[in-house]
Amino acid sequence: MPVGNQERHVTGRIGWLRAAVLGANDGILSTSSLVLGVAAAHATHSNVLVAGVAGLVAGAMSMAAGEYVSVHSQADTEQAELKLERAELRADDKGEHKELAAIYVARGLDPSLAKQVAKQLMAHDAIGAHARDELGITETFRARPIQAALASAGCFAVGAAMPLLVTAIAPAARLIPLVGGTSLVFLALLGGLAARAGGAGVTMGAIRVTFWGALAMALTAGVGSLFGTVA
Repeated sequence: MPVGNQERHVTGRIGWLRAAVLGANDGILSTSSLVLGVAAAHATHSNVLVAGVAGLVAGAMSMAAGEYVSVHSQADTEQAELKLERAELRADDKGEHKELAAIYVARGLDPSLAKQVAKQLMAHDAIGAHARDELGITETFRARPIQAALASAGCFAVGAAMPLLVTAIAPAARLIPLVGGTSLVFLALLGGLAARAGGAGVTMGAIRVTFWGALAMALTAGVGSLFGTVA
């Protein structure tokens, strides 16, 4: 089959899609909720804007650090497993051939064919064959800490910038309904785009994100209003 005719599946996007969607969604939701909470507490327009900017910076750094640590832990586990597998290949090459062949037999291949497949794949790339078929480690799903951290931080900042822009240009008297309404629109669009990129239903993706976003913003605004009244 020519290279140009190879199929492209949505699973190839999972590595960056998860971090990007999580970052953008959290950026919109946390920043808009923060803005609404501070505004509901009767803060001045400038104080609301400062709080939003601070939330953007803190949130982006938090997303980057959290994603990096989490994914790096996964990468460390993968490296440890691969190191162990290399040691096993050096110590018992025949046993590793049998182990790989047994995996293919369990998947439905005839034993004689499974032995041939295992032999040829190990001759080509022994550690690659065992990483993929025994450990489940593939290039598509390989842990990439720096990529995940940058994607999360960057997408968080982009997402947070949306409600911040509305906050900056909205009149103080209409800040809460404008920020709340536009943020829900942003969340719906993000949910729909993420679902489309992942091959899922666009409508349900948009509804799911919008519902939880509206709930979070309502609760935060309610807390801000309560403390603003008490103060």
